[in-house]
Amino acid sequence: MNFIHSFQSEWLKKRRSLASWLVIVGAFFTPTIILLVRLKNYQALPKLNAEANFWTKLWFVHWESMTVMLLPMGIILAVGLITQIEYKNNTWKQLHTTPQSYTTIFFAKFLVILLMMIEVFVLFNLGMYLSAVVPSLIFNVPFPTTPIPFSSFFYGNLNFFIDCLPILALQYLISLQYKNFLVPIGVGFVIWVLGVGMLSWEHSYIFPYIHAGMDFMVSSGHLKRELPINLQLLAFMEFAGFLLVGYVLYSMKREKA
Repeated sequence: MNFIHSFQSEWLKKRRSLASWLVIVGAFFTPTIILLVRLKNYQALPKLNAEANFWTKLWFVHWESMTVMLLPMGIILAVGLITQIEYKNNTWKQLHTTPQSYTTIFFAKFLVILLMMIEVFVLFNLGMYLSAVVPSLIFNVPFPTTPIPFSSFFYGNLNFFIDCLPILALQYLISLQYKNFLVPIGVGFVIWVLGVGMLSWEHSYIFPYIHAGMDFMVSSGHLKRELPINLQLLAFMEFAGFLLVGYVLYSMKREKA
């Protein structure tokens, strides 16, 4: 019960931060751009909507920028914003005087960030669907004729979600250690840039910030490479390791304010 109350408190704090807007903007950015392009070229839509692989093509177009850039950068910013709430308001000491264990505080905050990422995935998929059907509601254009491949979309989303977990845990670890908002942002950005810049390296899969992008490129055929390990398994192991280290460092940190 104490954890639930702690989580509710952290969720209310999130609602008053820029992180809430970041979720909405990040989720709908790519679908909005694609929707505008489809509206502009609505005369070509009857042929496109009738293609047998319409939804698969739409999926790859939407996820390309999302997995490579928007998701990693969005997570880096969101985690920094959530952890910065206590530093900004100078309320860490006040928080630690409440009848909550460090374990409760640590995981309540982390759960808020995790649910924010789930929100992004849900809203992004909604935006993708709207980008497909809205033109047909505005113009005299037939709706897509092929059924949505729900199963493949679900597992694709699940894989990308797992791919992003190490970023979430590592950024959380770093953000709890520094009062300066720019430090975790800078570290995360540097690791992401290094990963993207070294994609051609045979061991680039070890960079946790490019798991989702690499997963996309392999599944879409842009990157023809046999990986020595399952990316989701690697991502989950990294996630567990980062989260454990983050918890230990937070629990042992003498000055948490």
